[in-house]
Amino acid sequence: MIDAPAPVSDSGAPLYLFNSLTRALEIFQPVHPGEARVYSCGPTVYNYQHIGNMRAYVFADTLGRTLSFKGYHLRHIINITDVGHLTSDADAGDDKMEKAAASLGKSAWDIAAFYTAEFKRDLAWLGVRGPAKWTVATDYVPRMIDFAKRIADTHCYELESGLYFDVSTVADYGRLARAVTDEGEGRIDEVEGKRHAADFAIWRKTPAGETRQMEWDSPWGRGAPGWHLECSVMGEAELGMPFDIHTGGIDHREIHHPNEIAQNQAYRGCGGLDHAEHSGARLWMHNNFLIDRGGKMSKSAGEFLRLQLLFDRGFHPLAYRLMCLQAHYRSELEFSWEGLAAALTRLKRLVMAVAPLRDIEASTITDKRLTDLLAKFDAAVSDDLNTAVALTVIEEAAAMKKIDTAQKRAAIAKMDAVLGLDLLTIARADLRLRPKGAAIKDTAIEAMLVRRKEARAAKDFATSDALRDELIAVGVEVMDGDPLGWEWRL
Repeated sequence: MIDAPAPVSDSGAPLYLFNSLTRALEIFQPVHPGEARVYSCGPTVYNYQHIGNMRAYVFADTLGRTLSFKGYHLRHIINITDVGHLTSDADAGDDKMEKAAASLGKSAWDIAAFYTAEFKRDLAWLGVRGPAKWTVATDYVPRMIDFAKRIADTHCYELESGLYFDVSTVADYGRLARAVTDEGEGRIDEVEGKRHAADFAIWRKTPAGETRQMEWDSPWGRGAPGWHLECSVMGEAELGMPFDIHTGGIDHREIHHPNEIAQNQAYRGCGGLDHAEHSGARLWMHNNFLIDRGGKMSKSAGEFLRLQLLFDRGFHPLAYRLMCLQAHYRSELEFSWEGLAAALTRLKRLVMAVAPLRDIEASTITDKRLTDLLAKFDAAVSDDLNTAVALTVIEEAAAMKKIDTAQKRAAIAKMDAVLGLDLLTIARADLRLRPKGAAIKDTAIEAMLVRRKEARAAKDFATSDALRDELIAVGVEVMDGDPLGWEWRL
């Protein structure tokens, strides 16, 4: 039995988090007392990110907010991959950036700058806090070469195509994925001359007669770093090793992170993974997939689902954030437009419930009913980020009557600081977005609804029905009897 450490703040519950490396809940015990150092795998900026990609950053943001709520000084790093990631995660194909640049007739640097800005905009739309530092892969290439030099003699071998890591030189390769077979990681494509199927590239030489837009000189020839090397180097450079938590999507658990761990083990002296810190991080955490039965989640599908499409359909991105919070981050979450609409309605109800508190100055919380609710909320988020329960607690707090409003505002603010729904700032009107191509103006809709309410009050149902039909004809759905007060949507 592990003794629970004393909490850093007055949040009394010990923080339990699921470690993918051990497949067990563990009490968070920071490497550096009072600090929480977190590294999140960021995007490869060759295209827009789809909403499934964005679930990883809602999860990482919720983790960071929880660590802050628990009183830790958070240092969160998110990387930007602008070189090295191939078209296949299985260590094969062309560089994604080079391929995108060639297809669009632009420089790889311009492609990276554009899609990095788009990604950061999406994060802001979702209420995801910016990291302590953005690390950009191309800024760290000299460090990557130095890292590779340190491990090359004992852990790597050179082929005509580049420098490869020999996975047999470290203990417990693939333990994170739980997928080790006699053939190794089966999704890694064969390269002539590789010692083992699972061996992966540390450095890729530019093929003879070719020139890449992004290439550097190295002891193994002119070329570019392998994708897996980037995160090892940036994590060590900005957080030290070991740091506390490494996050990513569950797809990273199968190839990218096992390879990153192998590099870290080699760099740190080859210790086995019975001691998690030899992996480079004490905890490895992964969110599960967002499933779209319509098959438009993948970028290969063409018009894939991204946040801009939610805007175009009239859905505020914070509704998607709430949709993510309704499920545990380790559970698959199925996306549907109906589910998103339900999440938006739930968000509107919360915003309306706390609206009267918006201009009230918060005070110290002394009322036992509120302190009990805060303890319940703390217990939920401390139980491996159980945001589904935490949402019900903040709704319970928002619905409380006959209680000091200044204390109630303070309690809501503490909870929303973890959930990130902007409840005390955003207004219900802000959540109603115009779908792309909608012709009728909001003011016209509201005026027609006022006339319709008056007609219904006067029992003039013929006029009421005519106005409803007129609204339907221009694409307005009126939800009679809606507890929010006759909500409508385009």
